[in-house]
Amino acid sequence: MHRRGFLGLATVLVSQRAIAQMKMDDMPGMDMGGHAGHDMGEAPQSTVLLPEGKVLRDLPRLANEAGTPGLFKAKLTAQRASVRFAEGLDTPILGYNGTSPGPLIEAVEGDRVEITFANRIPEETSTIHWHGMPVPADQDGNPMDLVATGADRTYSFELPEGSAGSYWYHPHPHGKTAEQVYRGLAGAFVVKPKIDPIPAAYGDTVLVFTDLRLAADGTMPDNTMTDLMNGRVGDHVLVNGQKNPVLTVPFGTKRRFRFYNATNARFLRLSFDQASMMIIGTDGGLLEAPVAAKEILLSPAERLELIVSFDKPGPDTLYTLDYDRGWMGAGRPVDAGLTLFTVNVSRTPAEPVPPLPDRLRPIAFLGAPAVRRRFVFTETMAMNASGMEMGFLINGAAFDMNRVDIVAKAGQVELWEIVNKADMDHPFHVHGTQFQVVEHERDGKVSKPAYLAWKDTVNVARGETVRLVLRQDRPGPRMYHCHILEHEQLGMMGIVDVQA
Repeated sequence: MHRRGFLGLATVLVSQRAIAQMKMDDMPGMDMGGHAGHDMGEAPQSTVLLPEGKVLRDLPRLANEAGTPGLFKAKLTAQRASVRFAEGLDTPILGYNGTSPGPLIEAVEGDRVEITFANRIPEETSTIHWHGMPVPADQDGNPMDLVATGADRTYSFELPEGSAGSYWYHPHPHGKTAEQVYRGLAGAFVVKPKIDPIPAAYGDTVLVFTDLRLAADGTMPDNTMTDLMNGRVGDHVLVNGQKNPVLTVPFGTKRRFRFYNATNARFLRLSFDQASMMIIGTDGGLLEAPVAAKEILLSPAERLELIVSFDKPGPDTLYTLDYDRGWMGAGRPVDAGLTLFTVNVSRTPAEPVPPLPDRLRPIAFLGAPAVRRRFVFTETMAMNASGMEMGFLINGAAFDMNRVDIVAKAGQVELWEIVNKADMDHPFHVHGTQFQVVEHERDGKVSKPAYLAWKDTVNVARGETVRLVLRQDRPGPRMYHCHILEHEQLGMMGIVDVQA
């Protein structure tokens, strides 16, 4: 039976111990206690109102404790904290150093990074995954390398030349990733180039998009069956932890922004009312040349660097457009018409700034692949004696921590073909490297990307095939998975063992 035939039964018949075909009870590190208890109904719509219109706050910066040039040394603690999102309501969260989003980390390519992670989440393992960053496999915070509650672990790695980009960090313990992220554990990590072609007068403003669901008492409800099927989508989209914050600039301002989609599952199709946008960078850093855009799409985990020009006085809003990424069952959230961020453009003219360079940096094509691989995404539902099993699969298999799915050779260029035969979009992420998308195919039509770029996450739309080239340069086990975090937990993940 096609999966849609099961949807009317899903909220009644799904058993907690048969949620996915991956046999979660048998997975090392999997714990069905804690956050894993779920209401199997639809997610209730929150009636809690959040204040809007406060001045955009900068993210707190993680202080560098090292006194040595070229070394970034610090500590990140994952711990319980309390935040007041709504008037009169205290919300328990998980935060890095007590904040959500976590502190902004800034380092420079060529630096050595030593960050001690203290896991103070009661009764839960965790890790820090340095999303998109070129770190050794044993420093990547993968699910096989857990940090026990109460324990510390120091992550150490070098930032090679040419690694400047907009990265981020978040937990990756299998079976707990989705809950730990939506409860607050995520932060931005910006690696700066030694020589930046973007004029300093443009600034460099980081905007981290998260979303939030609050119960009437201010707590965050657990995931529902709808969340497990579609990925958790909150009722409020926040920017740096605020709802619709405000920034005031003179007219004629050109501002550099870094947009981060740090939500579990929300797709953000965005546009400004009046301001013009130039895309200057993606996940792994700057493009070769700026590209004009009227709108942008950020799937979960993607990042973009933009130059936004505010040339008309008055309020200018960043708002959402509709995007149908596919939805199981009822309760599809409203995607269009949400105001995320307001820029008040004054009548005072801005000081002149240098022009944006025509060329930003060279990007060499990775070249002809020596190996071709094919990955097929599917969704599955089936009845058994205890209820209904559901899973999100790659090549017909759910994730197994003890299984290596493919073996790759370090330094060898490969072409990966990602085929989405499922009924919803799946953003695809590969650990340990940046790749280049070379082709999209849908309904028999092949198209090339609008520009050559370094990426670690790409959306694969339902019915679409995406072809990309990549090269893993550091040996060890690496993950590849859907970055709708609930889908990752329900099986849509694999392991590539990179051998020297």
